[in-house]
Amino acid sequence: MLAKREERKQHKSEGKKRRHPGEDGEGGERKRRGGEEGDGGRKRLDPLSVGYFRRVGERLSEGFEEKEEREMFVENVLTEVKGKAAVVAMDQTGSITLQRLLPLCRPDQVAEVLAELGDPAGSEFKAVSCDRCGGHVVESAVRQISRRTESSQKETTAEEENEKESCDLLEAQVLSLSQVVRDNITEFIKHVHGSHVVRTLLHVLAGCLGPPRTESRPGAKDRNVAPQLTDFEVPTSFWYELKSLTETLMDNVNVSVTDAVPSAVFQTMLTVCHRNRPKLCKQLLKRTTEYLSTRNAAPGVSPLLVFLKDPASSRLIETIIQLSHKSLLRDLYKNHLKGQLVDLALHSIANFPIQRLTAASAKYKLFLGLFDELIQGIEAILAKGHMGVIVQLAESCAEGGEKQDELIQCLLRAFHCAEPGSRHVSCLPLFMSLLTYEVYYHSDTAEGDTQTEVPLSSICYHGSRLVQALSKFKERSLLLSSLRTLTPADLLTLASDPSGSHVLQALITTSSDKGRGKILKRLEGQYAPMACSRLGSRVLEAIWNGASVSHRQSIAQELVLSETQLRSHQFARHVWAKFALSHFTHRRAHWQEIQTGESKKRKLFSEILA
Repeated sequence: MLAKREERKQHKSEGKKRRHPGEDGEGGERKRRGGEEGDGGRKRLDPLSVGYFRRVGERLSEGFEEKEEREMFVENVLTEVKGKAAVVAMDQTGSITLQRLLPLCRPDQVAEVLAELGDPAGSEFKAVSCDRCGGHVVESAVRQISRRTESSQKETTAEEENEKESCDLLEAQVLSLSQVVRDNITEFIKHVHGSHVVRTLLHVLAGCLGPPRTESRPGAKDRNVAPQLTDFEVPTSFWYELKSLTETLMDNVNVSVTDAVPSAVFQTMLTVCHRNRPKLCKQLLKRTTEYLSTRNAAPGVSPLLVFLKDPASSRLIETIIQLSHKSLLRDLYKNHLKGQLVDLALHSIANFPIQRLTAASAKYKLFLGLFDELIQGIEAILAKGHMGVIVQLAESCAEGGEKQDELIQCLLRAFHCAEPGSRHVSCLPLFMSLLTYEVYYHSDTAEGDTQTEVPLSSICYHGSRLVQALSKFKERSLLLSSLRTLTPADLLTLASDPSGSHVLQALITTSSDKGRGKILKRLEGQYAPMACSRLGSRVLEAIWNGASVSHRQSIAQELVLSETQLRSHQFARHVWAKFALSHFTHRRAHWQEIQTGESKKRKLFSEILA
C-alpha cells in the first residue's frame, strides 16, 4: 500500500489544487446545511482521500505485470473503500478510480461494492444511482456481469466452482438493484443520471452491451450513429426480471411519452428487446402504439399527428417505426398518417419520423403509397430545406427498385432542367449544389442552351447524398452524361471536395466498364493532382481497385511522369507504393503479370457474388 506519510505531505497541497463542489466556499456551506436540492447534506470525500484515489488511478494506468500483484493491489484498495463506498463513488476522483478498478475485480468483489453503495431498501442507493458521479460507478459495476460467461459454464474444479459462486453473488446483487429500480421507477427514469442506470440495467438484463458511457459529449455526427452492441449469455433469472422491468415501464408509459429523459429509457427498452427478445418487443411496440393512438385529440385527427410534432415523443415514434414489422407499419400509415405526409415532411420536427417511415417501408408495397403522396410536395419540401426527406426517398427507391424513373423526372422539373432537353446535361451540378438552373447559371431566361462556362461550385452535403443515392438507380445515363460534360478542372474540383469526392467515387464504381472508360478518358491529365490531394488520392485508389488492366496501365503511364513529386508528397507516396509504380517503371512485364492476375481474381469473385 501507499505510505500514509506521503498522504499527509500532500494533504494540504491537494486541497488547494483541486476543489470539488461542496468542499468549501458558500456553495459548500449550503450543501453541508442540506440547502441544495437532492444533496441531503451528504458527506464529501476528504482531500486526503481524494489524493489517495488520484494516486490509485495513476497506478492503474501503469498496469500490472503479474496477476498476483494486481489481485493484491485491488484487495488493498477495496479495503480502503470499505465502509465509505457511497462517498467515494459520489466524488469525481473516487468515481473515476472505481470505474477503472471494477473491471479488475472478481464478481463477488463487485457485488460487495454494489452492496456497500447503500441499503437497497433505503434512500442511499437511489442517491448514489442518481448522482452525477455515483451513477457511473453503479453502471460500471452492473456491466461486470457480462464477464459471467468466463467461468459460469465451467464446473470441473473447486476453483472454478468458487468463481461460479462469485458470479452468482453479483447476479443476485443486480437483481436486487433492478428491484429497487422497479419500486422507484418514476424517480429513476425522470432523473437525468438515474435514467442512465436504468438504461444500462436494461442492456444487461437483455444480454447486450455497448461501449461504456463517458462524460464527453460527442458531436452531432456521433449522436446519430448507433453504438455497436456485443451480446453475452445471461442467466435465466435475467429474462424474467427483464419482463418484470418492462411491465413496470409500460405502466408508466404516460411519463415516457413527452419527457425526453424517460423517452430515452423507453427507446433503450425497445431496442434491446428487439435485439434479443423479439417476441417481447413486438408486444411492447403494439402496446405503445395503442397508447399513443388513443390519447385525446381534436375530432377526426389522429393523436399521433400531435406526438409526431413533439421533440421527445417524435424520437420515441422514430424508434417504434425503425423496429416495427410490416403489419404495424401498414397500420400506422393507413389509420394515422395517410394524407398527412407532405404536411409532416414540412414540419421542423415531424419530418424526421417521416424519413424513418420512408426507410422502413422501402421493401414493402406500402412504399408505393408513401411515394405517390410525398412526390406531390417535393418542390415544397425542397424549398423548406428538409433535404433528409428527399435523400431518403431516393435511397428507398434505390433499395426497393421502384419509382426510380418517376423520381428522376420529378427532380428534373424541380431543378428547372427538364425542358428544354438540352438542360438535362446540367443536372449533376444542380443536384449537387441544390440550386435551380436559373440560380446556378445566373440565367433569367426560361429557355436556351446550357451555359457550361460556369465552373463547378457549391457542392453541399445533402446534394452529395442525393446523387450517391441516384447513382444506385438502374438507369444512370442522365447522371453519367452530365458527368462527362464537366471539364477536367471541374472533375479535379469534384475529386478534391469533401462532399464531391463521394459523388465521383460512387458514379465511377457503379458504372459499366465502357462507361468507366469514358469517365477515365475525361480525367486524363488530372491523375497526378488527384494523387496529391487528401481526398482525391482516396478516389484515385477506388478507381484503381475497379479498373481493368488497360485502364491501370494508362493511369500508371501518366503518374510515373511525375515521379519526383509523387514520391515526396505526403498523400501521393502512398498511391505510388500501392500502385507499385516502381515496378511499372523498372520491371513492367512483372508488373503486367501481377495486375493481370489480380484482374482475374476480381472477375472470379464478382461472378461468385453475382
